Amino acid sequence: MALTKEQIAQRIARELKQGFYVNLGIGIPTLVANYIPKGMDVVLQSENGLLGMGPFPLEGKEDADLINAGKQTITTVKGSVFFDSAMSFGMIRAGKVNLTVLGAMEVSDTGDIANWKIPGKMVKGMGGAMDLVASARNIIVAMMHTNPKGESKLLPACTLPLTGVRCVKKIVTDLAVLDITNDGFRLLERAPGVTVEEIRAKTAGRLVVAGEIPELQFS
Repeated sequence: MALTKEQIAQRIARELKQGFYVNLGIGIPTLVANYIPKGMDVVLQSENGLLGMGPFPLEGKEDADLINAGKQTITTVKGSVFFDSAMSFGMIRAGKVNLTVLGAMEVSDTGDIANWKIPGKMVKGMGGAMDLVASARNIIVAMMHTNPKGESKLLPACTLPLTGVRCVKKIVTDLAVLDITNDGFRLLERAPGVTVEEIRAKTAGRLVVAGEIPELQFS
């Protein structure tokens, strides 16, 4: 059974560590804020000028003035700080962000990422993704394994305009968890009920399968 978007976010939250400064991209990555382990002190940064994001607000408790980079309403935690986007990008470019979680249209088996433009389609802009991939110490991608046509989004080489080169470290899709290695995508875990053969068939790039691949477990 393929993972839901919430389960993808929940699995990525396991990669967080005490004291991390984390930037969450638009889409599935924003859901990670809802699954930070209890007792763990993690500071979420948003490039529109906020340090200290909390989980999404409950229905009816939204504040239209509190938004993330994707214009979703958010909450803040005790000690949150607001500032302009110039200072926010200064933090990013100075390497102060420990982990960045991004969505992607394509990822190559060498760690390239394309996540901002499909030629011929209108886009508002690239946002902060290019700064983030150039400066973050660690990048995890949250994405669907295939596109709406059923074609693999994990490729030998990206076909869309690149956001960054050789920067992705780990990928969590609706089918699997994979590391980027010198030999390609290394399969670490698979979604419950999803076989290695299915993952192999839906991965166009090089796939490394070593030993028994455990199923993801959720409480």
